[in-house]
Amino acid sequence: MGPPGSGKSHQAKLLSEKYKMTDVCCSRLLRSVAANGSGLGAEIQQYLENEQSVPDSLVLQAVEQRLSQVDCSSRGWVLHGFPYNLHQARNLRGFQHQPNRVFFLEVTDDVCLERTTLRRTDRVSGERYHTVTRPPQTAVQNRLQAAPDDSAEVMRERLERYRAESAGLQSVFPDAFRIDAAQKSHNVFEALERRLNTN
Repeated sequence: MGPPGSGKSHQAKLLSEKYKMTDVCCSRLLRSVAANGSGLGAEIQQYLENEQSVPDSLVLQAVEQRLSQVDCSSRGWVLHGFPYNLHQARNLRGFQHQPNRVFFLEVTDDVCLERTTLRRTDRVSGERYHTVTRPPQTAVQNRLQAAPDDSAEVMRERLERYRAESAGLQSVFPDAFRIDAAQKSHNVFEALERRLNTN
């Protein structure tokens, strides 16, 4: 868990690749369930189409079903983008499949804003860039676009919501590891690995 721009998705990808765990991103999961034609998917799709928040009851069903699938139960999983609030966190504690490690990626709002508002995506390849830390080659610069959710205004609102929820999240997971996510990505990953290998 961590604020938007803390590197959750990137670190989850690194962990899942190295340890062959299933990478479960909550937002991707909701889009996938919405597209699968199930009853739950149809309910979720209504909210996604209207750009509304998906109710916790539907999010919880989708996440619990996903963590119960064979790839998660046999290989393990790394979950990010969930839980987002106290209600979700308390319900996660009641799932059959519990996390054996919980991490909070800690970083200031200023760092989150710098990371997110300077992100760009190549419309053709889907490749992500950062105008300062990972600038694109000249050939793709005219294809780059910023996601609407990465605007400073939207990010400030998202950060404010996360900060309002973070104390509640931390109260549900008092033994969680706190990682300084303002460091370089490889240093964050090393810190996660050290805690991952702790008994």
